[in-house]
Amino acid sequence: MTIKEALQELIAAYKLKPKLHQTNIRSAWAELMGPAIAKYTREVKLSGKILYITIDSAPLRQELSYGREKIKNLLNETLGEAYIEEVIVR
Repeated sequence: MTIKEALQELIAAYKLKPKLHQTNIRSAWAELMGPAIAKYTREVKLSGKILYITIDSAPLRQELSYGREKIKNLLNETLGEAYIEEVIVR
């Protein structure tokens, strides 16, 4: 058994995948979206397989709501699997 396999089993046994994904999404958010969007982002929260993004700017919130599918695909690519099923911008 490789170290990678052992870690994957450990993550599965302790049900750590959602928390690990939450951490990865938060760290990748500013890098993927850029500093302008990151500045207006109040919260990026993963609940189950739904990602909630809280934005302080109404025009930016509207703009991001049009690109929810693209955001989902970018973040799923970052996670390495199709984990996020829906993105809700509020």
